[in-house]
Amino acid sequence: MKRTIIDASQLELTDKVVAIKRVTKTVKGGRNMRFTALVVVGDGNGHVGAGLGKAVEIPEAIRKGKEDAMKKLVKVAMDESNSITHDITGKYGSSSVLLKRAPEGTGIIAGGPARVVCELAGIKNIRTKSLGSNNKQNVVLSTIAGLSQLKTPEEVAANRGKAVEEVMA
Repeated sequence: MKRTIIDASQLELTDKVVAIKRVTKTVKGGRNMRFTALVVVGDGNGHVGAGLGKAVEIPEAIRKGKEDAMKKLVKVAMDESNSITHDITGKYGSSSVLLKRAPEGTGIIAGGPARVVCELAGIKNIRTKSLGSNNKQNVVLSTIAGLSQLKTPEEVAANRGKAVEEVMA
């Protein structure tokens, strides 16, 4: 999967915490408590990313997760009705998410983790179905994997050496 690097400093990013987990490690003196935060960032205009932060305190874990997500931004191809350009299935680990185009006025029909990704990417009309594992981290990452594989009709036409009208027909 090719990934283009996007400069996050030029974007107005908003972030949402999808999950916070408490993780314990048993050591000789007792238990060590740490927190893991899954954070999704997006500009609402076709850029979205997810990151994981781990720290002793929750706010620090969230900050680290946000920084990680900003490093992993992807561009999402959208059409004129603020939906995706074509249907696709995103896969990550044992989780896969089916992403389907939707006409204007449909809204975001998606489960929790996939909904957050679609909202922050700026998608207004989409239908999704989570298949396989429902692990929040894997669902978020498979949704982003699917969105990053989307192509615009212009890109498809250029790859095939045809006009955009021929591809759309």
